[in-house]
Amino acid sequence: MDPLLLDRRRFLGLGAAGVATIATVRMGHAGAQVASGRPHGGSGPFTLGVASGDPTPSGVVLWTRLAPDPLNGGGMGDHPITVKWEVAEDESMRRVVARGHAKATPQLGHSVHAEVDGLRPGAWYWYRFKAGRDLSPVGRTRTAPDHGARTDRLAFALTSCQLYESGFFTAHRHMAAEDLDLVIQVGDYIYEGGPVAGRPRQHEGDGEPVTLVDYRNRYGQYKADADLQASHAAFPWAVVLDDHELDNNWADEVPQDPCAAAARRLPGAAGRGLPGLLRAHAPAAFVDAGGHRHLALPTPDLR
Repeated sequence: MDPLLLDRRRFLGLGAAGVATIATVRMGHAGAQVASGRPHGGSGPFTLGVASGDPTPSGVVLWTRLAPDPLNGGGMGDHPITVKWEVAEDESMRRVVARGHAKATPQLGHSVHAEVDGLRPGAWYWYRFKAGRDLSPVGRTRTAPDHGARTDRLAFALTSCQLYESGFFTAHRHMAAEDLDLVIQVGDYIYEGGPVAGRPRQHEGDGEPVTLVDYRNRYGQYKADADLQASHAAFPWAVVLDDHELDNNWADEVPQDPCAAAARRLPGAAGRGLPGLLRAHAPAAFVDAGGHRHLALPTPDLR
């Protein structure tokens, strides 16, 4: 079967009715367990939870970040930390099928990016990280179906434009309890505006992020939200950025604020939490990419 190529512009062009129609097409998975709705088992530096993304038939990308003080640079100091990861076929993590380790370095904000391969296609897995004596929450992920496999269900959620100050992420809480195969995030994972009095919640900091630490703090505030963590821990995500990850209405070399653009461009790109869910072969300067990506999925067989 021909792959179905999904990119941000095509999704937005479908309109609300089209997205609702596509979301009802499901990809079956025998014996799949629905996540409880909230991550569990985390402690110490794993305040930002865990995430997985970019599923292929043989693997996924795993992400976490060590940040005991996520609103103040992370709080991990200037030394690299060895972080172990493991993937299992069961939620209790007894049937481990893959394991490895990575260096969480201060240059990358002590984030961990592990590309796991050698897994079965169209299968659910559970994963976790360990730093010293501290265990992360246990996350759940799913590999993509094998290329050419007959597929009769595909269930995914579409998310974007999540402004922390406008309210609570209850949609993510409900999303985590759904029977989904994938979450697709089409941009505006964070908003860069400064705190505004009178809103349900307020952004951290005194103004808009400009430095690398500023952006890490902003992403830390968003990723510390329990409902957003639950959604990340329940399903793999496919992600792309829009404008607010850096600055409102920026478009490659055309920024909204020319005076601040040069100062915040690379810090904004490096500080984003989203590249942790991209594979190494993705453009290193993702901020200069075309603003869209392709994700190959099998075409559901609706006969």
